[in-house]
Amino acid sequence: MPGYGPPPGMPGGGGRAPLRLSPKVLLIEPVRTLPSLLLPLVGVMFVGGFSPSSYGWAAVGVMASIVIAVVRWATFTYEIVGDRLETKRSLISRSIRTIPMERIRGVDVSTPPMHRLLGLAVLKIDTGASGGNEEAKLSGVTLEEAERLKSVLLRRAPRPEADLPEAAVSPAAPKEQPIIRVPRKWLLYGPLSGAYLLTPFAFVGGAVGLAFQWGDELGVSQDAAWSVGEWIWDRPYLLLAVVVLLVLAMPFTGGLMYAIFNWDFVLKRRDGYLVAERGLINRRSVSLESQRVRGYEIVDGLVERWARVTRAWAIVTGLGDSQTRGQLLPDVPRAVAFEVTTDAIGPYRAELRPHPPVARNRRLFRAVVPWLAAAAVSGVAVWMTAGTVWWILLVLSLLLAGVGVPLGLDRYASLGHGYDGVRLSVRSGSLRRSQAVVERRAVVGWRLRQTWFQRNAGVLTLIAGVGAGKGGYSAIDVSEAQAVDFPSEVTPEWLAPFLDRHPSDHSED
Repeated sequence: MPGYGPPPGMPGGGGRAPLRLSPKVLLIEPVRTLPSLLLPLVGVMFVGGFSPSSYGWAAVGVMASIVIAVVRWATFTYEIVGDRLETKRSLISRSIRTIPMERIRGVDVSTPPMHRLLGLAVLKIDTGASGGNEEAKLSGVTLEEAERLKSVLLRRAPRPEADLPEAAVSPAAPKEQPIIRVPRKWLLYGPLSGAYLLTPFAFVGGAVGLAFQWGDELGVSQDAAWSVGEWIWDRPYLLLAVVVLLVLAMPFTGGLMYAIFNWDFVLKRRDGYLVAERGLINRRSVSLESQRVRGYEIVDGLVERWARVTRAWAIVTGLGDSQTRGQLLPDVPRAVAFEVTTDAIGPYRAELRPHPPVARNRRLFRAVVPWLAAAAVSGVAVWMTAGTVWWILLVLSLLLAGVGVPLGLDRYASLGHGYDGVRLSVRSGSLRRSQAVVERRAVVGWRLRQTWFQRNAGVLTLIAGVGAGKGGYSAIDVSEAQAVDFPSEVTPEWLAPFLDRHPSDHSED
C-alpha cells in the first residue's frame, strides 16, 4: 500500500517519502491499552453506580484510547536515509531519533498473537548501548517489510536497481543452513531448568496483591480478604494442603511456560548470522552476527546435570539483554549442546585444570560449618527449653550439614580453567554450574581479586576481561602460581615485559 509499505527502487528507501506503520495496527493498539484502562473503567462504573453517566464516561475513555492510537500512528514515521535509520514523531513538538547502521548489533522480529492474525510483526533494533533495551521499535509493520528492513539494517540489502539488470531487481533469498531444530519431546526437560518453577506461587502472590489493592473496586473488601487469610491461617492442615498443591503444580506449570517460550526452537545460519527462532504464542526471531560472536556459555543446574542436559548462550560483543537474546539452545542433551556449539561457534579442545586443594576446603567449610553452628545453637536451646521447634531446627540443621558435604565436593569438582591455544575456558558453580568458552582475541585485560579470607588461604580470583557477554569471566580460588601462569600463557605478549626483565634493566641508586 502506498504511504506505508516498502518503497520501490532503492532498498533502503532513501529519497522516498517517510514510511508509516501499517494501518492494521490501529486494530491492535486500542486492544493493547484496554488492560491498563480496565481497572479505572471499573472504578468509574462503581463510583457512578452503573448509571447512564458512568457508562458514558466509560465510553469516553474507550474512544479516547482509540483517538490516542490514531494520533500516535499518524505522527510516527520512519525512513532509511543513506547509512542511518531515522524515526520521527511530530505532534506539538518534533522528535527525531537517528541510528547509524554501523551501530546496529541486532534486529529482532517477533509476531505476538494479534499481530500474527493480521499479518504484522514487531521489529526491534538493538545497538548494545541502551542498557539492555531496544534502541528503536517498529510495532506494526508487515512481515514482508520486517524482512526487508532486517536485511537492510543488517547490511544484507541488494544494490539499487540502477546497478542491476532488469532480471535481477528482486533480491535473492538469503542462504540458510540449519544447525538444529530442537525436537518437541525435549521440551519435557523444561521443568529441570527451574526457570519457571515458581509460576504457581507468582500467580497466587499476584492474586493476593490484586485482592488487597483493588478489592474494593472489584467488590471484595480488604476486611473480607483479611478474614479469608485468617481463616486459612487458623487451619494449618488446609494451608499445608495448599502449599503441597502449589509444589505439585510447579513442574507442570513450569514445563508449560517453558514449552510456550521455547516451542519449535530452531537455530540456523543465514547469510552471515546465527538466527534463533522460538515461541508458540509470540514467535520470536533473533539474529546474531557471526563475526561478533566471541564464544559461548554452557549452563546446567544440579538436576539438569544428573539428567545430562544443559543450556547454551552465545557470548556476543555489543549485545543488549544477552540473557534473552543470546540464547543458543534450551535444555538439550549435553552431547548435543557441545556438538551444536562446536558447529556454530567453534570447539574447545583442552581439559580443564583443577584448582588447589585449599579451594575444596573452603567450599566444604562454607557448606557445612554454618549448619553445624546452627545445630549447636539449637542443641543448647533444646537442652535449656526442650521445645519442639528447637528439636526440629536441630534435626534440620544436621541434615543440611550432611547434605553440605557432597555439595561442597561437587562445587570443588566444578572448578576449572584451561586454554587450548585458541579459546580459554573457566567453570564454576554447582546448583547453577556455568562454563564459559571465550576466544583469545576477545580478552581485553586481566584482573586479580582477593578477599581477606582468600588472602589467608593463599588463593585468589582471576578475572578475564572480555569485550562481550558479561564483560568478565572468573576463575575462582586459583593458586598464586596459576594466577600468574594462566595470563602468561593466554596473552604472553602483555606480561613478557614485566616477567622477563634483565637484571641490567634495573637502575642503581
